[in-house]
Amino acid sequence: MRVLVTGGGGFLGSAVVRALAARGDAVRVLARGSYPWLARLGVDARRGDVADPAAVRDAVAGCDAVLHVAAKAGMGGRQADYHRANVTGTLRVVQACVALGVPRLVHTSTPSVVHAGGSIRGGNESLPYARRYETPYPRTKAAAERLALAADRTPLRGGDGVLRTVALRPHLVWGPGDTQLTARIVDRARRGRLWLVGGGGAVVDTTYVEDAAAAHLAALDRLGEDDPACGGRAYFVSAGDPRPVADVVGRILDAHGLPPVRRSVPYPLAYGAGAAVEGVWSLLGRADEPPLTRFLATQLATDHWFDLTAARRDLRWSPQVGVEEGVRRLRAALGT
Repeated sequence: MRVLVTGGGGFLGSAVVRALAARGDAVRVLARGSYPWLARLGVDARRGDVADPAAVRDAVAGCDAVLHVAAKAGMGGRQADYHRANVTGTLRVVQACVALGVPRLVHTSTPSVVHAGGSIRGGNESLPYARRYETPYPRTKAAAERLALAADRTPLRGGDGVLRTVALRPHLVWGPGDTQLTARIVDRARRGRLWLVGGGGAVVDTTYVEDAAAAHLAALDRLGEDDPACGGRAYFVSAGDPRPVADVVGRILDAHGLPPVRRSVPYPLAYGAGAAVEGVWSLLGRADEPPLTRFLATQLATDHWFDLTAARRDLRWSPQVGVEEGVRRLRAALGT
């Protein structure tokens, strides 16, 4: 197949690209930046903004499927920026698929779309979307996921078949080269600004990046079947290896030669501080990410891990890399 990966230069996107290329698919990438390694891999790289309809149509043309990984992630910033990247970008991808007759679309979402502030223990896909969101990222990702899933079974232009869509919700993706979870933990620890919330006892699940990429390929393949069970549905993806936050953070720090974090702040204090910081950032009109938000405090203080039964059944995918094996691979990559 010729497969387009939006955001193929990013952390998860690059893992998806490598997995596709390794199995022999012809890969095209749409990304805002320039990535020389894509050319060395033989990838057809196109530069452009996913919210630009002309750039998206050019990238989608001639493809058999699209893996829409591109997104703006973060804990703070302007709503308009998130909406453009996440909602408008997804709309442009859907429109291009329909107009150009591309029958398969895998959309990368996030479990944050169902996180309403309380703990989630073994939650499955019956969980409803949250009624309110405290930051633009989960708010716009929920809108984007709804849009992608609503497009399932849309007739393709020219009357030749329909578009089949699926959304994946990989949870806390990490591994070598991670610029989000791992990089932020290490950076804050080195600057002496890393604190646990509520002692770090909240239990969370994570996803090693290669497992997340494999789930995307599995979903892509299932969409190619007659009347796929996954069509129009969303699926949680993780390692299936829930651990306390303090354990996950401590293992990542140890792999980087750093001591475990000992300091902790009570959740109510962290939540209040996050609200105050958000207020200051808003008052100053700052677009950069604040050091603490209500969303981050809640994520660090509540359990959130998920039941993978549906993904195993419908996608015929299972995680292969737990936390301990992931840390071993991280150490190997770091040479520690």
